[in-house]
Amino acid sequence: MWKSILAGTTALMIAGSSLVYAQEQPAGPDGARRWQPTAADVSAFTDARIAGLKTGLKLTPDQEKDWPAVESAIRDLSKQRADRLAARASAPRTADPIERMSLRADAMTQIAAGLKKLADAARPLYQKLDEGQKHRFMVLVHSGGHEFGHGGWHHNGSRGTERGDGGPGPQ
Repeated sequence: MWKSILAGTTALMIAGSSLVYAQEQPAGPDGARRWQPTAADVSAFTDARIAGLKTGLKLTPDQEKDWPAVESAIRDLSKQRADRLAARASAPRTADPIERMSLRADAMTQIAAGLKKLADAARPLYQKLDEGQKHRFMVLVHSGGHEFGHGGWHHNGSRGTERGDGGPGPQ
């Protein structure tokens, strides 16, 4: 059991912390850009996070029936986040604070809708989990200082968080 939990947690920590680099990074001292994950990289990280969560939960056959809806909602959130980040990267930054506020509100609306869909999909499965699985669920979604959130796993602090206005900072 511990081997599965350790493997799942390790995969989640690696994949989750790697997404911090999905945002544009400043050039280093030598002027070189840091590695930017491709769409294929982000997809692979999402696959790893989903597999780690499912493996760590050790679902029963009855619980497995509820898993596809949860996985689909996680994938939808991940795609929405990738789409928002791509759109933000290609859009010019605005200095207008009202426009930034409007962009942030739009992003938050999308995030809220995706989280609601995930919560609705996960509720039947979560209700069937035993106490050990619920504990593992919490450990896996919070491992490495990351938690599942809007579009994927994101850092709880000010680094690596998504903003609708293209700027850094906390949620």
